[in-house]
Amino acid sequence: MKRTIWTTVAILAVFLAWYIAADRMTPITGNARVKAVATSVVPEVTGTVVEVLVENGQVVDAGDVLVRIDPRSYQIDREKAEADLASATQDVGASSAEVSGAQAKVARAQSDLDTLRLQSERIFALEKKGLVTTAKADDARGKLTEAEASLENAQADLERAKQRLGKEGEENAKIQRALAALAEADLNLERTELKAPARGVVSNLLIAPGTYARSGSDLVTFLDATDVWVEAYLTENNLGLAQVGAPVEVVLNMHPGRVLQGRIESFSAAVSVTGSDAPGALASAPSTTGFLREPERFPVRIVLPGYEAGSLEDDLRLQLNGQADVILYPTDNGFMNFIGRMYIRAAAFLSYAY
Repeated sequence: MKRTIWTTVAILAVFLAWYIAADRMTPITGNARVKAVATSVVPEVTGTVVEVLVENGQVVDAGDVLVRIDPRSYQIDREKAEADLASATQDVGASSAEVSGAQAKVARAQSDLDTLRLQSERIFALEKKGLVTTAKADDARGKLTEAEASLENAQADLERAKQRLGKEGEENAKIQRALAALAEADLNLERTELKAPARGVVSNLLIAPGTYARSGSDLVTFLDATDVWVEAYLTENNLGLAQVGAPVEVVLNMHPGRVLQGRIESFSAAVSVTGSDAPGALASAPSTTGFLREPERFPVRIVLPGYEAGSLEDDLRLQLNGQADVILYPTDNGFMNFIGRMYIRAAAFLSYAY
């Protein structure tokens, strides 16, 4: 009996020693999620939805039109603004047609530039991470330069058109107000088309033609597929030896039995203690229960080389907030790393059952 007791005590002591060492040298957590940027596409104009050009779960490219809002009232506003400009220029004996056309070109060039800037910023961010080639980033820079030049040319044409009105017309306050109203009407007309900000997926689509869209209210949920990562929530004592670039192994619950290689991309420097988790707020880890005091958990961002961006051609399907098991290898300790690899592979096998 005594031998059995001492054997049990020895096994428990070994297990406790391994547990304490593993917490630092091969930290493991089942509190991990697949993450991507979820964006709410918000209309900047109000009106009835007349066309929904996408389906739930559809993959779209940057610039694809997702939804059209009834443009008729905004077309009327533009026609009214053109008429007001014509009236104002007639008061000073000048023609408004050239100015009106030049103003429309400026509005379109500005809209195209804004769209390209948004797309280019995403490409430049991926270039810094080494996820896109330099050639692709250079191509984006070239397109951005061309768009900026097109806007400058359109603005120059508008300025020349204004100057042809003559000094009196150019300085006339009524004409300036009419030009501003026309620019606003052009912009609002452009805004009746809601476009995808990047390549991604439409999620939780709950609208149909006839839906009333309100300016500033969420209308479409969009998942950006250009940046996908796994976020693991680890306790403070887990992170003592962890460094950016350290190897990681991940098991996704959606793909049981498979162990994926990854690396630490970054650490969050702070977490919220109030439970908030939103853009502009501190990160907040999902709460877990335990016998002892609840440890504070910090998010660690992990990338899986080869799966940093979502693609229909991938052999993996990554879903936002899908659960995962993660183990870190922050040291070169062969014994602890071997045990950790056996553990995560056992977890991968068991994930078939839960």
